[in-house]
Amino acid sequence: MNVLAAAYRWLDDNGPAFGAPGLEPRWTSSRKDAVSTAYAASSRVWFTISHGTLNEIYYPTIDRPQIRDMELLFTDGETFFHEEKRDFEYDFHYVDPKALAVRVVANDLQGRYTVAKEFISDPHHPVVLMNVKISGEEAVLSRLKCYALLAPHLDGGGAGNSARSIEIAGQRAILAWKNNTSLAMGVDCGFTRTSCGYVGASDGFQDLASDMKMDWQFGQALNGNIAVMGEIDVSMHREFTIALALGDGHHAALAGMMQTLATPYDLHSKRFVAQWLRANSPESLAPASTDGGRLMRISHNVILTHEDKTYSGAFIASASIPWGASKGDDDLGGYHLVWTRDMVQSATAILACGRTDTALRALVYLACTQRPDGSFAQNFWIDGTPYWTGIQLDEVAFPIILSWRLWKVGGLGSFDVFPFVERAAAFLVRYAPVTQQERWEENSGYSPSTLAAVIAGLICAADMARGHQAFELASFLESYADWIESHLDEWTTTREGVLHPDIKYHYMRIRPPAVGEPFHNDSIAPGYIHIANRAPDEKYDFEAREVIDAGFLELVRYGIRRADDPLIIDSLKVVDHCLKIETPYGVCWRRYNHDGYGQRKDGGPYEGWGQGRAWPILTGERAHYELAAGNDISSYITALERFSSIGGMMPEQIWDYADLPSEGMYLGRSAGSAQPLVWAHSEYIKLLRSTVDGQVFDRISAVAERYAVSASERTFSSRIEFFQTGRPITNIPGGLTLRILDPKPFRVVWTMDDWASTIHTDSHVVGYPGSYADIATTPDQTGSIVFTLYWQAEDRWLGKNIAIEVG
Repeated sequence: MNVLAAAYRWLDDNGPAFGAPGLEPRWTSSRKDAVSTAYAASSRVWFTISHGTLNEIYYPTIDRPQIRDMELLFTDGETFFHEEKRDFEYDFHYVDPKALAVRVVANDLQGRYTVAKEFISDPHHPVVLMNVKISGEEAVLSRLKCYALLAPHLDGGGAGNSARSIEIAGQRAILAWKNNTSLAMGVDCGFTRTSCGYVGASDGFQDLASDMKMDWQFGQALNGNIAVMGEIDVSMHREFTIALALGDGHHAALAGMMQTLATPYDLHSKRFVAQWLRANSPESLAPASTDGGRLMRISHNVILTHEDKTYSGAFIASASIPWGASKGDDDLGGYHLVWTRDMVQSATAILACGRTDTALRALVYLACTQRPDGSFAQNFWIDGTPYWTGIQLDEVAFPIILSWRLWKVGGLGSFDVFPFVERAAAFLVRYAPVTQQERWEENSGYSPSTLAAVIAGLICAADMARGHQAFELASFLESYADWIESHLDEWTTTREGVLHPDIKYHYMRIRPPAVGEPFHNDSIAPGYIHIANRAPDEKYDFEAREVIDAGFLELVRYGIRRADDPLIIDSLKVVDHCLKIETPYGVCWRRYNHDGYGQRKDGGPYEGWGQGRAWPILTGERAHYELAAGNDISSYITALERFSSIGGMMPEQIWDYADLPSEGMYLGRSAGSAQPLVWAHSEYIKLLRSTVDGQVFDRISAVAERYAVSASERTFSSRIEFFQTGRPITNIPGGLTLRILDPKPFRVVWTMDDWASTIHTDSHVVGYPGSYADIATTPDQTGSIVFTLYWQAEDRWLGKNIAIEVG
């Protein structure tokens, strides 16, 4: 049980609590959402602020949450006990509009005193600073005590933490630790008293809540779920600065804390803001916004914030944990991980801001995490250690696309990116078109959004190969991309749609693999997909034609399909019929119908199941399509700006049903998932750049010039069918060439006359993608091609014959 849960338990017994089940909230705000922002150091730490209090803190060398809750408590010892989360009204703003220095001004509900707090970090040490100024009625302040309450979750969990009250350089402070990570908490004026306790039993909240006085001064609490507290005498110190320092060992944390507190807060603050001002927000994008550029500046800084400060170039998905208050120690994988999908979105948005050097750092980092086979882990810690292990083909394609973008603007410097690109392209050739997971990380099969990225990635790789004089490789990669593109509508659509009364032919979310294809799920019926995250009493398996998302819009984004393609237009009608949500702040869309990843229907947190909610990022994706279609998109830009929190944080999901005040859920406002989602901020930045440019920034010229043209304007035709042992085919039309592909050189032994005659054809090596052998057919040919394979270097035969019908 964490501090917040303990507080709920006590208040359930003794009085109303904000967020306690079935009780009315006491905390109020100027807007219908939590006053919150994610916010990071210019140097060494990230952290988040929620309800005006310090929440998770991340120490980059470990990249796991170090603090789950830190707040201030106030009491006069006799008549009141205030917890800032519940008993204050807040005013929130940035100290400077171009810097992530935050000021929160809180007033107690009776208006007797005001607490003004500023949050920054030491630009040179892993130390978070909270400067506090207290003003109000002298009769109150002369008796007021402030208590800093901290619940450390070091090294990724609340269990097994330890803490001790200490004296250092003549001042009382607190030291906490777990494994090799240490945390020091101190204040520039020194704590008058400290205590270390166990959450729910002997922590400082329990102490003060019982009689409004600090009666306990426990010297240490070892190996448990702990909370520590330090007392500050407000009657003597109306302004003070609290420091939270992290380090690899006690000395590092303590020295960092003391060195930081040795410098006056005002000097730290000036340095912090000055460093952010050097980041130079892209003011050229401000005219495209509808809020004067406010969210643009915040988004630009939020993206920069999420680049790790130890592993340069590593962009995490979010400095937040979705539904973190309900997570336990057994779930370490919040969004403070690297996904190549999200990371490339961040790097591309930064490129849209003109920061070529930052995008290059991201690319070099990715090159250092690439596996020998050209792939990437589904996600990984910032040191490159894999976390989840799924194969997502778009996450292999995106780094190729980023490489191409930097190559086209001359942003690669001295980095030879071509071997990196060739290996990634080879992986796509070996595994595409079937992905183990699509971009929502849940299902296998033929995904329109994944295949859009794969086609674009292969064409980018081919363009770069030609630029590096590798003409044969370029032609081969183009032929593979053309083959996928020629089958795209066949693989990813239904002609028997059931979602819209007037539209039968439309894109699906994903077509599952057939029997014999990679990643086929034989536990469900053919043609069905299994949807995770649904409630225990709900249906899990659906026909593929029953499920749609708007991922096919990626085909327009990159230039594989035109915006006026009738299939695109009809599919959008189905999407709007099933997924579109109108809110007071603008229009938004759910990911797909039957989605279970989101706030539960009763407003409770997602805990393995729930109800998928509307994602602001999808408003940005729709806006990009509308721009490509030549339509006005200002309303979409406004919607994104209004979906953000009072601190300008873009949520992953918004509540998309009627207001539910008892759970803090309001239509169009942030739900309990990640906030901010850096991908959403990146989409917004790119949308502004697209508006300024008058065309989609993500559009890839080499792709659009090849595919987004009329049939008469195409300069090629796809006349090849690919066969791989991992994804066999059973027939080809006459007149096409059968291309047999394998990672290793081989000989194909084949016949067209039932072995009356036998032909031996050696494969041709084409670099990392492997080797291939072609067997041509004529337009009027019928019958079968029968073949087997022999790998000379291994003296190994396939061990069976393969028959492919022609006609």
